[in-house]
Amino acid sequence: MIQEIFHPILKDRLTLMRRKETPAKDFRQAVEEIATFMIYEVAKNFKLQEIEIETPITKCKAKILAEEFGIVPILRAGLGMVSGALKVLPNAAVGHIGLVRDETTHKPIEYYKKLPPNISSKKIIVVDPMLATGGSSSAALQMLKDAGAKDIVFVCIIAAPEGIKKISGDHPEIPIYTAAVDESLNENAYIVPGLGDAGDRIFDTL
Repeated sequence: MIQEIFHPILKDRLTLMRRKETPAKDFRQAVEEIATFMIYEVAKNFKLQEIEIETPITKCKAKILAEEFGIVPILRAGLGMVSGALKVLPNAAVGHIGLVRDETTHKPIEYYKKLPPNISSKKIIVVDPMLATGGSSSAALQMLKDAGAKDIVFVCIIAAPEGIKKISGDHPEIPIYTAAVDESLNENAYIVPGLGDAGDRIFDTL
């Protein structure tokens, strides 16, 4: 399932990210703000449980989140979305999956993995700004499944049709949330029109 999120503020920040003259500071801030907007949207489907609390006036029924959460960025660009996600889910555990794309084969190569404990009992939110070929994202999702994760959501800022097809084919049960579905990939497997290399622009390593 693919869900493109529409919100005027989100689209405004996305335009800021796309502009090539946007400095790293403003790019990072836009990534964080978009991540916050997107996690709020994803949270519409979170489960609630009813409890009894006491206000300064009286006892009453109230609702709290019924699940535990884990946020897992795909390194390194996914790190830019973590602080925004934690603004919505401050108690979430944070894991990390490190994958680098071979620039010749475009295949993902794992170099780091540290996942939240009790992963099978948590709703896992995987974050990565770009869903291009889908190779790295699909590999990360499979790593989480192999570790015991049963409830996974994938959140990206920009997605290419090729990446959506890859994830939907390999992991049809995992919903994909994105702020924009772009046209295609170019010959170098970059999203068009896209915004360039998100990791380089977040960390100012162009």
